[in-house]
Amino acid sequence: QVHLVESGGGLVQAGGSLRLSCAASGRTVTSYNMGWFRQAPGKEREFVAAIDWRGDSTYYADSVKGRITISRDNAKNTVYLQMKSLKPEDTAVYYCAAVATWRNVVVMSRYDWYDYWGQGTRVTVSS
Repeated sequence: QVHLVESGGGLVQAGGSLRLSCAASGRTVTSYNMGWFRQAPGKEREFVAAIDWRGDSTYYADSVKGRITISRDNAKNTVYLQMKSLKPEDTAVYYCAAVATWRNVVVMSRYDWYDYWGQGTRVTVSS
C-alpha cells in the first residue's frame, strides 16, 4: 500500500509560480513511478507530468512543457511539481499518483494506469 499526500497549492496571480509536493509513504515507495494529474471544474482529469522511479525519465503534457518541471527526491520520499508562468487555465485540483510499472507516454498519461492517488491540492490562478 502506498499513501500519498499533496501540498503546496494555493492562490497565485497569473505569471506567478508554485511548487507542489507529494509526500509518499508505504512499502518500497521509492520504486514507484509517479504522475501528476489535474482536474478543473466541470472537466475530466488530465495528465500533467510523470517521472520514473529513478528520476531519469520524464513525460509532460504539451500544454505545460517549458513551464512545469517534475522531480523527485527519493531520500525524502517526495515528488515535486514546480510550476512557473502560471495561467488562469492552470486552475485545477492537482493530484499525484503512483504506479509500479513504467510505460510509454501514452500509457503513463492515462489516469486509469495508476494504482494509488492522493487527495489533491487546489491551485487557483487569478488573471
